[in-house]
Amino acid sequence: MSDFNQTPIANRLHIGIFGKINAGKSTLLNIITGQSLSIVSPIRGTTTDPVSKAMELYPVGPVQITDTAGLDDDSALGRQRRGKSLDILDRTDLAVIIIAGDGAELSSETELFSLASARGIPTIVIRNLRSGETDSGRPAAFDGASYLSVDLLGDPSAATAVKSFISANAPLDFERLSLAGHLVNPGDHVLLVAPQDIQAPKGRLILPQVQMLRDLLDNGAIATIITDAQLEQALESLPRPDLVICDSQVFDKVNRILSPDIRLTSFSVLFAGFKGDIDLLVSGANAIGNLHDGDRILVMEACTHHRQCGDIATEKLPGAIRKATGKTLAFEVCSGSDSPPELSGFALVVHCGGCMINRRLFLTRIAAAREKGVPVTNFGIAFAKTGGILDRIVY
Repeated sequence: MSDFNQTPIANRLHIGIFGKINAGKSTLLNIITGQSLSIVSPIRGTTTDPVSKAMELYPVGPVQITDTAGLDDDSALGRQRRGKSLDILDRTDLAVIIIAGDGAELSSETELFSLASARGIPTIVIRNLRSGETDSGRPAAFDGASYLSVDLLGDPSAATAVKSFISANAPLDFERLSLAGHLVNPGDHVLLVAPQDIQAPKGRLILPQVQMLRDLLDNGAIATIITDAQLEQALESLPRPDLVICDSQVFDKVNRILSPDIRLTSFSVLFAGFKGDIDLLVSGANAIGNLHDGDRILVMEACTHHRQCGDIATEKLPGAIRKATGKTLAFEVCSGSDSPPELSGFALVVHCGGCMINRRLFLTRIAAAREKGVPVTNFGIAFAKTGGILDRIVY
């Protein structure tokens, strides 16, 4: 059973460990966590797939640390393993590059450093000294990166040193602090409308609803959660809400019932602001009105789940866009946190709220679309646009 007291992986600061085979990446993960999570061996290519660990790193807080395969893996599957390592870089808030003590050849490490720098990812460098090796100083190729030299295996104080070094360089503003704190004041009454339809999991709320409830409580708001079928009764029997947050798929129904002077938004819209560039996503929704027959639209979900009748990504969202435009459109859906398909050729990308991925990966996906000149928006924003109520939505 999962621990509901733990910070969700998507809300943790992600630390990626990169370097060549046998540079000391797995050793670093093990001494930071105090556990033997990664196998340490002189045999080349021992770490073949990313190994992750969620933990608390004082004083940073909740983090997710990932050990990756060697950047110089030249085995039969080396290219695929390096691809997985670059997938980890896409979601990394702090990159840690491990270089061997001699630092004789650093082309793989400097290439990754350049990639991280181009994406605005803070990067630090740790030189792993072995017995008898001396520190020759930070290589010029890593100018601008914080640097530490330490014997990871032989120095008993290595664990303390590297944890302090990582903590000192960790970006502390990696996530907007609140989902809805900018919209509510202490004592405000917030009504959450959460349909419990066939897609709702039995016996529990979905992650966005749980996180939103906690966020509102942290901001001193009074939160009430209901289904869409209970909305009219709730408006009659409960205090007037200062804000209504609904599931995007019931935007139209809630808008028809709700007084125009009551602020309205959705879980998906607020997560889009929490994770990404909300103004860019709102602007991207304008592309819906410019679609043509035959245009391809990519629908991106950050999680994978069993699809049922009335699925949002494959049925409700495409249906809403087709109805609003009157066009014959081709929709493609990709799910999960791996790299999306080539974006060239798509007229629009519509991304989910991103509750299952961290802010860095969400921003990376938005940037990938922007680089290809493809407009990108969000599920909730798209539903509001097709329903003609985008101007009413607060975010």
